Amino acid sequence: MEIRGGIKAGALSVLVNCQGQGKLTVSLEPVGLSFPLECVNGEVSSTFNQLDLKRDRGHGTVSVTAPSSVRWALTVGR
Repeated sequence: MEIRGGIKAGALSVLVNCQGQGKLTVSLEPVGLSFPLECVNGEVSSTFNQLDLKRDRGHGTVSVTAPSSVRWALTVGR
């Protein structure tokens, strides 16, 4: 998914929740941030990451890779 308006300097936060059996991976480009989250049946797993970016990026994308057995929700904030 594209981050409309690009990525501005300052705080950028990424919150992801998942449920179901499997591993989910979130990637943020062109920043180079990538992190996994192990998801579990019957409960919600969550993780939160925040970066303090020193400069603007003219574009940005966030992607989530997960097996079809995993349901997930993602929030990206500036």
